[in-house]
Amino acid sequence: MRMTLAIHCQQYTVHSFSPLTTIPAAVLTQDIFFIGKTQEELSIVVPADVELDSLEQEQGWCCLEVMGPLGFSMTGILARIAATLADAQVSIFSISTFDTDYILIKENKLAVAVAALKKKGYQIIEYEQ
Repeated sequence: MRMTLAIHCQQYTVHSFSPLTTIPAAVLTQDIFFIGKTQEELSIVVPADVELDSLEQEQGWCCLEVMGPLGFSMTGILARIAATLADAQVSIFSISTFDTDYILIKENKLAVAVAALKKKGYQIIEYEQ
């Protein structure tokens, strides 16, 4: 099976908050956002143009979406993508939803990541909303 990944054209920022922080209303109005919370932290990923007063933030992330939906019985998809990118010295920040996986890659590594993935047979397209 030939896997397709779509590049989202906008950039994202990963924010870190105290786990007691109330989620800012601006987050919930975005077309795409991700929230993860543990006892130690609250992490929020939003488009880069959304300004949040976070403890820390990491800017300049591009997003690759694994085109799905992917069934829960499908195994190794994210592992194979992560291994391909690790071999190319590309760090990732991965996020999963019910239907698919998203891989965030720093903008300055996107070309290297795309080349490595294409070399392994992945099809890369631009995301169309």
